Amino acid sequence: MLPWLLCGVLALAAVYFAGKVRALHRTMEKLEDQLAHWLDRDSNNRLTLSGSRDPYARRLALTLDRQLAELRRHRRQWQKGDRELKEAVTNLSHDLRTPLTALGGYLELLEGTELSPAQGRYLAQIQGRMAAMRELTEELFRYSVLTAAQPLAKTPVVLNQVLEESLLAHYAALTRRGITPALDLTEVPVRRTLDPAALQRIFANLLSNALKYSRGDLAVTLTPAGEITFANTAPGLTPVQVERLFHRFYTVETGRDGTGLGLSIARLLTESMGGTIQAAWQEGKLILTLTFPAEDP
Repeated sequence: MLPWLLCGVLALAAVYFAGKVRALHRTMEKLEDQLAHWLDRDSNNRLTLSGSRDPYARRLALTLDRQLAELRRHRRQWQKGDRELKEAVTNLSHDLRTPLTALGGYLELLEGTELSPAQGRYLAQIQGRMAAMRELTEELFRYSVLTAAQPLAKTPVVLNQVLEESLLAHYAALTRRGITPALDLTEVPVRRTLDPAALQRIFANLLSNALKYSRGDLAVTLTPAGEITFANTAPGLTPVQVERLFHRFYTVETGRDGTGLGLSIARLLTESMGGTIQAAWQEGKLILTLTFPAEDP
C-alpha cells in the first residue's frame, strides 16, 4: 500500500511542478511580447503580469519596467540632443555662407589691384583656404540636410553608367594627382532601383576619399552582382584608423583639411537605399566595398 501511496504523491508533485513550469513559460512569453512591443513602438505602456501570481516573475517585470523607463528617458534625451545638434549645424553652416561670400568678393577685388610677388602669393594662399572653408561649410550643410530623414526618389538606374559618369567627372582631379584608374567593370548592365543623385554623391565621396589617401593608384571594379570596390595604396593609414573612417567628423592626419563627413554621408545614403558599405585594410591598401543587392523578383 505504501509504495502505491508514494507513487501517487510523486505523480501529484510532478503534475503540480509541470503546471508551475507551464505557467512560468506563459508568464515569460507575455513578458517577451510586451518587451517586443515596447522596443518596436517605443510604447509608454508599463510592463505588467496581471495573470501571474509568481512573486519572482512579478519582481522581474517590475525591475525591467524601471530599467525600460530609464532607457526611454535617456533615448528621448539623446533624440532631443541629436535633433538640436543637427539644427545647430544647419544654422551654423547657413550663417557662415554670408561672411564667406563677402570675403570672397573682397579677395576678387584684391586680385584686380597691383600686387607685389609676395602679396600675390599671400593672396593665393588666402584664396585656397577660403575655398577649403567654403567646401567644409557646404559639406556640413549637406550632411545636416541628409540626416533629416528625407525620402529618397528611387528610380531604375544602371550602376555601370552612373559609375562611369562619376569616374569621368573626376578624371581631371585624378590626372592632377597622377592617378590612372585601373578599371574592371562588368559589361553586363547592373540594374537597380536607387536614387540617382544619392548614388552619384556616394561615388563622388568615395573618389574624393581616394584622391585624399591614394599614393598614385586606384583600382575600381564592378561585378554583375552589384558589388563595387575602390582600392588604393594608402600608407598614411593604419588598420585602427580604417575602422573609424565611417564615423562622423573623424579625420586622420592626412585628411585634416576635410570634415570627416564624406564617408559618413556615403554610408548614410548607401544604407538608406538598402545597400552596404565596408572598409578593409589589406597589405597596405584601403579597400572600400559597396554592395547593392538585386531586388526580389
